[in-house]
Amino acid sequence: MTSNFISKFKESAVSVVPVMAIVIILNFTIAPLESGQLPQFIMGGALLILGLSIFLVGADIGMVPFGQAVGSSLTYLRKLPPMLIAAFAIGFAITIAEPDVQVLATQVTGVVPTIDKSRLLFSIAAGVGLFVMIGIIRIVLQMSLRLMLVVFYVLLFVAAYFVDTGFVCIAFDSGGATTGPVTVPFIMAMGLGVAATAKKKEGDDNGFGLVGLASIGPIAAVVGMGLLATGGLSDSIGRDSETNAAAVGLIDHFLQIIPHTCYEIAMALLPIVLIFFFFQFVLLHLPHHQVKRMLTGFFYTFIGLVLFMTGVTGGFSPAGQSLGMALGAHGGWALIPVGLVLGAVVVCAEPAVWILTEQVENLSGGHIRRSIMLAALSISIALAVVLGMTRVVFSFSIWWVLLPGYGLALLLTRFCPSLFTAIAFDSGGVASGPMSTTFVLSLTLGASMATGGNPATDAFGMVAMIAMAPLVTIQLLGLIFKYKEDAAKRKAAEKASRSA
Repeated sequence: MTSNFISKFKESAVSVVPVMAIVIILNFTIAPLESGQLPQFIMGGALLILGLSIFLVGADIGMVPFGQAVGSSLTYLRKLPPMLIAAFAIGFAITIAEPDVQVLATQVTGVVPTIDKSRLLFSIAAGVGLFVMIGIIRIVLQMSLRLMLVVFYVLLFVAAYFVDTGFVCIAFDSGGATTGPVTVPFIMAMGLGVAATAKKKEGDDNGFGLVGLASIGPIAAVVGMGLLATGGLSDSIGRDSETNAAAVGLIDHFLQIIPHTCYEIAMALLPIVLIFFFFQFVLLHLPHHQVKRMLTGFFYTFIGLVLFMTGVTGGFSPAGQSLGMALGAHGGWALIPVGLVLGAVVVCAEPAVWILTEQVENLSGGHIRRSIMLAALSISIALAVVLGMTRVVFSFSIWWVLLPGYGLALLLTRFCPSLFTAIAFDSGGVASGPMSTTFVLSLTLGASMATGGNPATDAFGMVAMIAMAPLVTIQLLGLIFKYKEDAAKRKAAEKASRSA
C-alpha cells in the first residue's frame, strides 16, 4: 500500500508542480495574482497533489476491481434488458462522482447562473449512463465501433446546429470532463470485463471504445438542454470575479470549504456504494477480505476527492481565473504564448498520458515509441490551447474548430486500424484531465472576462478542443504503424521471393 501511494504521489506531483511553477513565474513577472492568492494557490496545489494521490490509490483497490467484476458479472445476467439497466445505473452513478465533472459544473453555474448545477450534473450523468448502455450493446452484439461513432457524431452535430453556441461549448466541454480519473478506469475496466466473457471475432478491439462512446452521452445531454432552453446564454453571464483572498487566514479559508465539500462528495459516492452492495449480494458474492479491501478503496476515494475538491475550490480555480484576468489585461500578445507553453506542459504532466503512451508503444510492438507519442500529443494539445486562447482574443465561433477537427477524426476512422481508433476515442479525454478542467479552463474564463468577451461562448470549449486533439493524433500514429507494418511485410515477402 505504501509503495503504491508513493508511486501515485510522484505521478500527481509531476502532474501539478510544472503548472504551479509557471504560475509562480508569471506572478512575479507579467501577471501578479491578487493579494493573498499566491499562498492559497500553493496550499491548493499541495491539497490537489495529496488528494489525487489518495484518490488514485483508492481507485486501484476499489473502483477498478469493482468495475472489472461488474463487467464480468453483467454477462451472467444472460438477458440483455437487466444488463442494460445495470449498465445505465453504473454509468450514471460513476459520473456524479467524477471530480472533473463536479469542477466543470461549478464553473458553468458560476458563469451562467441560470443553469442549475444539479440539473446539469444529472443530465450529464444520464447521458453517460445511456451511452454506456449503447456501448455494452456494441460489445455484446459485436457491432462496428467506427460506424457507431460516425452515425452518432453526425446526428450530434446536426442537433447542435439548432442550439445556442454557449450550450454547444459547454456540451463539448462536458464530453471531455467526463473522461476523468474516476470514469476512465471504471468504465474501461467494465468494458474489458464484458469483452473478456463475450464472443470474439477477428479484428476485435478487445473492449476498447466504451469510454469513447460514453463521452458522447454528456454532449448529447447538454445539447438536449439547449434545444429545450427558451433563450441563449449571452444575457445571463455572471461577471463577479472578486475572490476576497485576504479576508480570512489561510488555514481558516480551506477549513470553511471542507464541510460542504464532504457533504457533496458523500452524496456523489453514496450511489456507487449502494450499487456495490447490490451487486455483491445479487451477483458477485466476493469473499469477505476482497469486500473489505474494496470498501477501503472507496474510503480512500472519498478522502482523496474531498482534499482534491478543497484544493480546487480554495486555491487552484480562483488563482487560474485571476491569472487569466491579469494576462487578459495585457491583450492577446500575452495570452497566446502562455497558452502555447501551458498546453505543452499540461499534456506531458497528466498521469493518464504516460499510461496511454506506454499502451500504444506496446500495441505497436515498439514501432511507435513513447517519445514520439509524447511529442505528437504535446504539439497537438499546445495548438489546441492556442486555438482556445485565440478564440478569447478574436471571439470567433467554436464551429470553426469543431467541424474540421471532428470531421478529420471521423474521416481517419475509415483508414486507421480499428484498435487505434478505439484507443483514440477512449483517450479523447486523457489530455483533458484535472489540470485542464481545474486550471486551464479557469484561466480562459478569467481572460475572457478581462478582454470584455462572453465567457459562455469564448471561454467554454477549451476542454473540448484539448479532448479533440488525441482523436486525430493517435489515429495518425495508427496510420504510421500500419504503414510500417505493411512495409515490413512487403520487405519480408520480397526477401522470401529472392531466396526462393
